Amino acid sequence: MRPIGGPAFVNCALGPRPHYRLVRMVLSDRSIREALASGHIVIDPFDEACIQPSSVDLHVDRYFRLFRNHTSRVIDVREDQEDLTELVDVGEDPLILHPGEFMLGSTTERVTLPNDLVARLEGKSSLGRLGLLIHSTAGFVDAGWDGHLTLELSNVANLPITVYPGMKIGQISFLQMTTAADRPYGSDGLHSKYRGQRGPTPSRYADNFRV
Repeated sequence: MRPIGGPAFVNCALGPRPHYRLVRMVLSDRSIREALASGHIVIDPFDEACIQPSSVDLHVDRYFRLFRNHTSRVIDVREDQEDLTELVDVGEDPLILHPGEFMLGSTTERVTLPNDLVARLEGKSSLGRLGLLIHSTAGFVDAGWDGHLTLELSNVANLPITVYPGMKIGQISFLQMTTAADRPYGSDGLHSKYRGQRGPTPSRYADNFRV
């Protein structure tokens, strides 16, 4: 690795290393606007007021997946989990997330990424301070993604928390890759499980055992 603009690093014992330019570049508000205007990034629906200095605010939809804890003795990751959750439409009413409870939600927005950008979805700081977490591990969005983003909602506070459909739930930032991906998300052979998903989508991890 070498500093940007500096000489290539050479280790006498190992010989010269490849000339990688390791740049982690986060798109600014100006770059986000340009990417949206050109269609390089798609956020639908989109509100200009949701653009932050280096991210875009996203909202929670009215559909949630509640876990049927009484239907299974154990979650076997090798088995299909379609029946483990129940899809609920709360309409305009708030969802009440109780302490220690975990459920799946979805962004109102569909997000489409090009082959040379990845994204990070993070929770709103103000909600985190109340004990509402929006993802456990699924904050990374791959190059070539197209679909709504499933939220892994959990309440780590000691009191119930209301989640109102349409409220701001998180913010997405975009990072430029060193090159465009040779095989973006959804390409043949990658076994991408969630491309084009609409609404909170249950785990399809069991598909890994069928490859």
